[in-house]
Amino acid sequence: MTTAIKPPTRADLAPKTTEQEAREVAEAAREQEWASRSFVRELFEGDFDMRLIHPFPEPDPADLARARPFMEKLERFMREKVDSDKIDREGKITPELVEELRQLGAFGIKIDEEYGGMGLSQYSYTKAIGLVTSNDGSMTALLSAAQSIGVPVPLKLFGTDAQKKKYLPRLAKGAISAFALTENGVGSDPAGVATTAELSADGSHYLLNGEKLWCTNGTIAELMVVMARTGKKISAFIVEADWPGVEVVERLHFMGLKAIENGLIRFTNVKVPVENIIWGEGKGLKLALVTLNTGRLTLPASCAAGAKRSLEIARRWAAERQQWGAPVGKHDAVAQKLGRMAADTFAMESVSDLASLMADKHTVDIRLEAAMAKMWNSEVGWRIVDDLLQIKGGRGYETADSLRSRGERPDPVERMMRDYRINLIFEGSSEIMRLFIAREAVDTHLKVAGALIDPKSPMGTKVKALFGAAAFYALWYPKLWIGFRGRFGYGEFGPLATHLRFAERRSRKLARTLFHAMIRFGPRLEKRQAVLGRLVEIGAELFAISATVSRAQALVKKNPADRSPIELADAFARNARRTIDQRFASVFDNEDVVNYAVAQNAMAGKYAWVESGMVRER
Repeated sequence: MTTAIKPPTRADLAPKTTEQEAREVAEAAREQEWASRSFVRELFEGDFDMRLIHPFPEPDPADLARARPFMEKLERFMREKVDSDKIDREGKITPELVEELRQLGAFGIKIDEEYGGMGLSQYSYTKAIGLVTSNDGSMTALLSAAQSIGVPVPLKLFGTDAQKKKYLPRLAKGAISAFALTENGVGSDPAGVATTAELSADGSHYLLNGEKLWCTNGTIAELMVVMARTGKKISAFIVEADWPGVEVVERLHFMGLKAIENGLIRFTNVKVPVENIIWGEGKGLKLALVTLNTGRLTLPASCAAGAKRSLEIARRWAAERQQWGAPVGKHDAVAQKLGRMAADTFAMESVSDLASLMADKHTVDIRLEAAMAKMWNSEVGWRIVDDLLQIKGGRGYETADSLRSRGERPDPVERMMRDYRINLIFEGSSEIMRLFIAREAVDTHLKVAGALIDPKSPMGTKVKALFGAAAFYALWYPKLWIGFRGRFGYGEFGPLATHLRFAERRSRKLARTLFHAMIRFGPRLEKRQAVLGRLVEIGAELFAISATVSRAQALVKKNPADRSPIELADAFARNARRTIDQRFASVFDNEDVVNYAVAQNAMAGKYAWVESGMVRER
C-alpha cells in the first residue's frame, strides 16, 4: 500500500455532462413502474390507506426462532469481547474480532442456507445490526457495507446461478465485500462516473480503469461491486481485490467511525471476465438503486439503536444527577428533552420495524418507505444524540477514557456523537433523499401531465396530454376536499384515533398543496428544492405518526395491561402534528428567494468582507 495519492491517471476520461444529461441518466436508472402499492406514495396522492400498514406486520415466528441463538451469541460477543473505546482509540477492529464475527456467521446473515448462510429475514438482519450499533458504530460499518450494499445483495437480486454458486459460499464464510461507486467528482450525480470498462477484442474480458473514493471496506475487502462506464451507460462488475491492477492507494480517516476501513481504490488495466458483469451491460445504476431499497434499511435500524442507547444514558443521568435539591430530570428544561427523546425513540423503532417487515412481506413497493425511514430516522436520531450531550453537559463532551481515568461512569457520549453524524450522509444524504422522495411523489402527476411541462413535447402530444389531465384532475381533485374518515373514522384505535384522523386530513391537504405547487411553479418546481423539502418532511411526519400508532395498537393488543405504548405514541403524535402544521405554514410563505440570492452573492465573493478579522489560510 502506498501512502501518497497519485494524480488521477484517467481524469481526462471524465464525461462532460450538462445538467439535463445528468438528470436523464438519473431518470433512466429509476424503477419506472410501480409493480405494487406503496403507503407513502398514496399518502402523497391524498389516499391515506392504513390497511397497507395495519395491523402492524408481524415477524415470521420461524425466522425469529432461527435467529434467536445467533442473536444471543452476538449480544454476548459484543458485551464480553468488544472494547469499543479501544477500537475508537486505536482506529482498528482487530483481525481476531473479525475472525470471531466470521465464526458467528455474522457476514452471512441474509445469505440463503443453500449457500452456507443463515438465510434470515431483513427484519432479523436489521435487529442484529442494531444490536451491534448499540455498542460500536465502526463494527456496524464493517458488517453493513459487506451485506447491505456489498456483493451479496446484488448477487441475490440479479446474479446468475453460476455467480451465486461461485461467490455466495465465500461471502457466507466471511469474505468481506465492498461497493465502489463514488469517485472524486461523482457523489449523488452518477452521470459523472469516469471509471471505464472496455470490452476486449476477443470478447473474453473487460479492461477496468479508474479510481473509486470513500469505498467502505475497500481496504480489506476480498470482493467488491464496481460501477464502471461501458460506452455511454454504466454497468456493475464483481471484482476480486487480489487481481493484478487493483490497488489500495490510501486508507481514509474521518471525524467518527475511527476504525472504518474506507479507502481510495485504483484500478489499472484490471482484467474482469465477462461472466463477472452483474445483470448485463448498462444496468449498473438501476441495480444500485434497487439494491438500496433494502440496503439503506440498515441505517434507520442503526439510528434507532443509537437512540435507545442515548435514552438509556439520559434517563439514568436525569434520575441520578442532583441539582438545586432535585434530580435534573425533575427540572422542566431537562424533562422536556427527555420526554421527547423517549417518544421519538419509540417512533424511530416503529418506522424502522415497519419498513423492514414490509420488505420481508414482498407485497408492497417500499422504495419510498425505505428512503423516508432513512431520512427521518437519521435526522430525529441526530437531535436525540445532541440532546443527550446537552443533558450530560461537560461529562458528555468529555471522552470515555477521560471519565474512566477519574472514576466516573464512562458513557461514550462524545464518541456516539462523532460516530452518529455520518448517518445523515451515508447511503443518500438528507438533501438527496428529499429530492428522491419528491421525484417519486410526483410520479403520477408527471405521467398524467408531464408532457404539458416538457419543452421537448410536440404540440400534438401536449394537446392530448391536456385532455387527459383535465379528465384525471376533474375526478381526483374534488376528492381531496371530502373525507369521512378524517372526521369520524378510526374508532378502533381508541385514544389514538384522533391522530389518524389528523393524518388522513393532512394527507389530503398534502396532495392539494403539492398540486398547487406544480401549478404555481410549473417546470421550475424541481428547482424549488426547499419547497419540495417541506412537502417531503410533512409526508415523513405523517408516515411516522401512522407507523407509531399502528405499532402501539399492536403492542397493547398483545398486552392490554401495559398502556405505555399508547402514552409514547400519543406524545410523539402531538409533537409531530405541530411540526406538520408549521411546515404547511411555510410551504409558500418563506424566505427561500431571498436566501437563494444571498447564497449566490456569497459564492461570488460579494460578502467576503464579513470574513475579515480571522487568520487567513496560507
